[in-house]
Amino acid sequence: MSLLPELIKTIELEQIDELEYVGNNLFIGSQRVYGGQVIAQILHAANQTVSEDRWLHSFHGYFLSPGDVEKPIRFEVEKIKDGRSFSSRRILAKQGGRTIFLSSASYHIFEEGVSHQQSMPNVAQPESLSSFSELFQQFAEKSKVKPRGIFSEESPIIFHPVEHYDPFNPGIKPPLNHTWFKLNGKASSDIRIQKTLLAYMSDFNLLITALMPHDMSMFTTPVNLASLDHAMWFHRPFDMNEWMLYVVECPSAGNARGFCTGKIYTRSGALVASVTQEGLIRVIE
Repeated sequence: MSLLPELIKTIELEQIDELEYVGNNLFIGSQRVYGGQVIAQILHAANQTVSEDRWLHSFHGYFLSPGDVEKPIRFEVEKIKDGRSFSSRRILAKQGGRTIFLSSASYHIFEEGVSHQQSMPNVAQPESLSSFSELFQQFAEKSKVKPRGIFSEESPIIFHPVEHYDPFNPGIKPPLNHTWFKLNGKASSDIRIQKTLLAYMSDFNLLITALMPHDMSMFTTPVNLASLDHAMWFHRPFDMNEWMLYVVECPSAGNARGFCTGKIYTRSGALVASVTQEGLIRVIE
């Protein structure tokens, strides 16, 4: 059974005051709250405070402390600006009075303008590839690890990686990967819901890419991986009920940090979003 309905329920927060909301967590196999979940919830909270003629075009956020998956999260929205064309919001995510995530989000009315984009890479099509959960099941059986959450068939999002990657025997590879994905089930085509779901997905596979040139994975090397900041820009409409391609690369790693970028395309080749993230990569001696 897919966790997608539970994910959507988790993202859709309970309003407790004019600009305050509260939500619980979706367990995906880690005692820490998955960063993409907090991002999606923050965007849902901000969406409730913006008029319907304005659409999220970017957000920037900082992960300040790990979230406890057993505790609810409180979200506080501040209206920074409502101009003629743009609206800006500042959002805090808190647990037990401690801020765990700080974010800003910007909304824009629809306007016509110049348009061009970078072309989508020519890669194998998703139907010719095995799912991430199937591949991980094979690896997990060898290492006696039980797939859970996003690593299992219950994952709310289906991933079909283009490149072969064995997390239990990673080897040395270029810091670049391509992954097809779509929802494991159906969701509303409402663009606000779609953007929160894409933001949830955007935290997947980023820092893992920084490990690829170093014969490392979380399953072979004691390493502390943690997202530090995350930013995303939305360019064009999309529908996550259909296959989309996530192109992730890590152009630089150093000083115990990795800097990763992502581009997200529809199957027809439209560039719909761009992502950047820097994260902690601390090898535990």
